[in-house]
Amino acid sequence: MEFIYTIIKSWFDSHQFTWEKLGDILTYHPDAPILFSSGLFFFLFIGFLLIYIPLRKHTLMRIIYVTLFSLYFYYKSSGVWFGLLVFTATSDFLIAQGISHAGTALRKKLFVTLSLCVNLGMLGYFKYFNFMGELFTQAIGGQWQRLDIFLPVGISFFTFQSISYVIDVYRGRIQPLTRWIDYVFYVSFFPQLVAGPIVRARDFIPQMYKHPTVTRTEFGEGLFLILCGLFKKTVISDYISLNFVDRVFDAPLLYTGVENLLAVYGYALQIYCDFSGYSDMAIGIALLLGFRFNINFDSPYQSATITEFWRRWHISLSSWLKDYLYISLGGNRKGKIRTYINLMITMLLGGLWHGASVSFVLWGALHGVALAIHKFVIGRFHSFKKVGTEMKPWRRVLGVLITFHLVCLGWILFRAPSMRIVGEMLSQIGTNFHPEVFTQFVSGYKGVFALMLIGYVMHFMPRNIENTLREAVTRSPLWAQAALLAIAIFIVVQFKSAGVQPFIYFQF
Repeated sequence: MEFIYTIIKSWFDSHQFTWEKLGDILTYHPDAPILFSSGLFFFLFIGFLLIYIPLRKHTLMRIIYVTLFSLYFYYKSSGVWFGLLVFTATSDFLIAQGISHAGTALRKKLFVTLSLCVNLGMLGYFKYFNFMGELFTQAIGGQWQRLDIFLPVGISFFTFQSISYVIDVYRGRIQPLTRWIDYVFYVSFFPQLVAGPIVRARDFIPQMYKHPTVTRTEFGEGLFLILCGLFKKTVISDYISLNFVDRVFDAPLLYTGVENLLAVYGYALQIYCDFSGYSDMAIGIALLLGFRFNINFDSPYQSATITEFWRRWHISLSSWLKDYLYISLGGNRKGKIRTYINLMITMLLGGLWHGASVSFVLWGALHGVALAIHKFVIGRFHSFKKVGTEMKPWRRVLGVLITFHLVCLGWILFRAPSMRIVGEMLSQIGTNFHPEVFTQFVSGYKGVFALMLIGYVMHFMPRNIENTLREAVTRSPLWAQAALLAIAIFIVVQFKSAGVQPFIYFQF
């Protein structure tokens, strides 16, 4: 406890804390949204727990309290736009009520259509208005004057989550909630609010009404996930991004082909550590509050096919696209040609979900074509499998290498700020490779190389080793878990003083 007190005191001292500054710290700053990897969040979370724990057996008061904290958390991320979150929740709560009381199938469909128009219309304005304006004016030979439209953090996540609730009510999979505050609680629950995972109502709502209890094992598991997430985000992702990856993507012609390729490998690791790190922390924090979320990443670069990759990468989004878009389009029920078309539409819209630019659409198209080709191949040749666990070892190794490099090709489209940069990187890799520069990279970027090596070794680590580490934390005595938590706080404080990079998926 003395060690934790010392760390807390050092944080206040480093920020030259005075009570006069308290108001400024607690208000929204556009250039400093609240992050799980920030010292401020840790201290707010400790204060939150002091009230949350006594309210565990008082369901309504607990729901109100968590909802208010979640709305404040979103205010610290997007300012007054937390009102947009309340509007979305209110709109879909009332629409779901309308569906439950609608007497005919037509009226139910009209309510669902209304929900889609409200949610997708809102999403379209904030994310795609300028993009569509540019496409239209280019088509008629004009010039588009971009509007300064603020993009609320995580709007795609809570919009998709709310849409899934309405559709599940329409399909009869769940009963609509009867209290408005309950639905606002579901949509705004802060651990997964701004960057996922996208939590289904049928998984989350039953947990709302249980008295949250956290066993020693669950506390240890949550702590393990938070520690893993912090290490992935603040140590690996931020460091290799600032010290190598961003530099190459900003000016690829200044670097050889081998350095460009290493930057692509670095970005593949960066985006995985950044996003899966956030998901780990979100799942861990929710577990400490008595809520269990499904896994969102399952070592995706171990995939031996592109189909397997999308079963392991951003699982909550890929399953959402499958259940609410691909299946709604007809899935594979309307013939082979229609199946391939549905795959392409799903992945094109999945690419557009990530951002309003041609490069994101091409990224989605690349994955759509790859999925369609893989589905065609496994339909014609029985020796090809959907997932790598069904393959012979040599085929699995070859499949992992091919799938990883296909995904990396997509990451160039995903990360590059323009198609010009994409062309320059591919040109450098293809025509100006110079493999002899690799030893210079290792000696000149020792820290980057070491963290990339550690990151990939951790990613390809056998599952039994990961489970052993997890069990070591969960079975540790309370004093050892407290020491690990104190060390994690210390790391957060130190990296915060050096500046923490925003999570990549905040922009989505």
